[in-house]
Amino acid sequence: MTILAQQYLGNFSSDRLQEQIQSAKQTGTLLEVHLQDADRAKGRIHAHTTTGETVGIIKGRERSLCEGDVFKTEDGKLLLIHLNAQTVMVLRFEGSTTGHELDLIHLGHTLGNHHWPILVKGDRIYVEMAADPIVMESTIKAFHIPGLQIAYETNAASAALSFSHHSHP
Repeated sequence: MTILAQQYLGNFSSDRLQEQIQSAKQTGTLLEVHLQDADRAKGRIHAHTTTGETVGIIKGRERSLCEGDVFKTEDGKLLLIHLNAQTVMVLRFEGSTTGHELDLIHLGHTLGNHHWPILVKGDRIYVEMAADPIVMESTIKAFHIPGLQIAYETNAASAALSFSHHSHP
């Protein structure tokens, strides 16, 4: 049987929820689940709690899950969300990209067309791991942009990068 959680209560950073979580721990009514970063933006998530129970989380896609988010299940238990470390692809350029402006625009269009969220910070482009890394790398390398470097970075859930997601009507 799947336990359904769709009532969002807030984040454990609030004092009120910290008290509720402690109480639920003591009474055995606290469920905890560890999710992958890719699950953050999904509207429907199927997962297993740390005690092996099947849980379904239903939320709006406009809201990404954060470490410590708390939901109430249909049977009145609390569900505490934990996010695993986030691995992102990091693109940066060594040297000049002069003469490759159209390739760069085409790369940006392709990333967006694949719905691979990006975040630009300083001289780096962070790409959310939304597909198999081999597929993502081969797609990006196909542009043959000189000096384009591809690396990976792992961030703790508490330091995860926040990518914006969009949808089509």
